[in-house]
Amino acid sequence: MIPRALSIAGSASQGSAGIQADLKTFEELDVYGISAVTALVANNEVTEKGVFTQSTEAVEAQVRSSMEHVGADALKTGMLFTDSIIKVTAELLNQYSNIPYVLDPVMIGKMGTQLLKDEAIESMKNELIPLATIITPNLQETGKLLDEKAPETLEEMENAVKKLYELGADNVLIKGGALKDYPAVDLLFDGEMMTEYRSERIDTIHTSGAGCTYSAAITAGLAKGMDLENAVGEAKRFVTAAIRHALSFDRGIGSTNHAAARLFGEK
Repeated sequence: MIPRALSIAGSASQGSAGIQADLKTFEELDVYGISAVTALVANNEVTEKGVFTQSTEAVEAQVRSSMEHVGADALKTGMLFTDSIIKVTAELLNQYSNIPYVLDPVMIGKMGTQLLKDEAIESMKNELIPLATIITPNLQETGKLLDEKAPETLEEMENAVKKLYELGADNVLIKGGALKDYPAVDLLFDGEMMTEYRSERIDTIHTSGAGCTYSAAITAGLAKGMDLENAVGEAKRFVTAAIRHALSFDRGIGSTNHAAARLFGEK
């Protein structure tokens, strides 16, 4: 049977992030993707509203339908946005506690859109993080979760990853792509051992969807039965290729290229 992965996240109408990024990543990595949409993100210059949340009933129905008709070998969450969606998601994930769960604590989009309400951060920390096999915050999200400034050096990342571990996840991966004067370095901590993942820093603004793609690739690896350390390593290579061959569209911040590893022989 083909490995299966469920993403519970927001829909990004421009195709670079959210559910769209997750499903593209799953497909590229030979995993069957299923989804539950928590919100529709459709920012534009004409309509006044750009984020349309789904009801908790709709979220629950999608998750139950996906699990009933297909099932999953790994789960991930991305944009959840509200306290109520976080709580219903936690209730559902408690029923699937035997399945690896990747929590990407999506808070701010590349375009600056707020993707998690401030009052929902505590619910994420209390309800979801203790259920996670791994959480994958970037530097800004790390600062938000710890209620302190974002790490600015590798040493500060090392201190922060230990603090985040105390929130209850089995593993923590801090993504250091925004560090200045460093390679693109990420830190994985399992409570005892800290592992560094480094790649060259790619000079581009076209990184929309990079975090979603990275966490989805980790989810795909876990769905295929990989151990976490190798799943993160493979995902790091996948997202680096996606950034190296990003798509600009000549309209501001462009998209990571989810097909890059295949198209350019970088699998």
